[in-house]
Amino acid sequence: MSRTRTERLVNLVICLLSTRRFLTAAQIAATVPGYEHDPSDPRDHEAFQRKFERDKAELRELGVPLETGTASIFDQEPGYRIAHREYALPDIILEPDEAAAVGIAARLWQHAGLAAAASSGLAKLRAAGVEVDPQATLGVEPVVTVDPAFGPLTTAARDRRAVTFSYRVPEVDDAVTRRLEPWGVVCWRGRWYVVGHDRDRSATRCFRLSRIVGNVRTAGRPGAFSPPANVDLLSHVAGWDGQTPRNGRATVVARPGKAAGLRRWAVETLPSPDGDRLTLPYADAERLAATIVGYGPDVRVDGPPEVRDAVIQRLKEVMTRHDGVVAA
Repeated sequence: MSRTRTERLVNLVICLLSTRRFLTAAQIAATVPGYEHDPSDPRDHEAFQRKFERDKAELRELGVPLETGTASIFDQEPGYRIAHREYALPDIILEPDEAAAVGIAARLWQHAGLAAAASSGLAKLRAAGVEVDPQATLGVEPVVTVDPAFGPLTTAARDRRAVTFSYRVPEVDDAVTRRLEPWGVVCWRGRWYVVGHDRDRSATRCFRLSRIVGNVRTAGRPGAFSPPANVDLLSHVAGWDGQTPRNGRATVVARPGKAAGLRRWAVETLPSPDGDRLTLPYADAERLAATIVGYGPDVRVDGPPEVRDAVIQRLKEVMTRHDGVVAA
């Protein structure tokens, strides 16, 4: 199911839940985004009717109690609504901190590009009488950033549709085209990864989304594959990440008596006029950058360029977030 259709179905459910009277197809078309058409154009109107029939069938398959009837005996055209008594969830009692947590989760997913799904979940909770405060923060402001490939890959994983993309690894200058059957997208240590079956290597592989270059392109029809049963995507990413060799070498200068954590990590320490020059092994430039930034002005990166650039980017992100908090 495409994201556009999913959003249309969500809007249709909300519309039919928001009324106690039966709504005709014409009224629904005038209310629900995605059904816009010209009723006077026979072909356009026929296309709308086919779309509406498919959506009604989809809702019924999902277990949504869609009723058909008329608002009065004088109405000739049938209307539709969702029976609250059959669709409503049992009474749900949430503690204040639980309700606030639901609000935080909704905000997180909105940051992650899944605002439609968050709205759908909150709509169902509110329909069940649950008071949800989407502005609650429990003192914590969720900051979630995702890569451009996040949306296309999550959609492809949901639709069971293969994808192709260009992927770059640190030790190779040119990006390589990969063909993947995506099983799902997960977050590990602050980074997003897609796990699936690599068609070219006939093996399970995971890819970090930030290393995908350009657009993710779908290949083939939906439903083209089935993921393994009970696959643990997070464990696979953790195992893959732990096996990554630290072949890279970064040079940083630490002020005297500072950065004890980096000193323990260093494979070589040499004195210099500005402090101690540390040689650090690494496998992931961005992860090393995140660690270095935590030491603030006590550490300066001399090289290589990929680590320096990653540190600069991290600092820019920190400044952007700080400016946003100040502005708010």
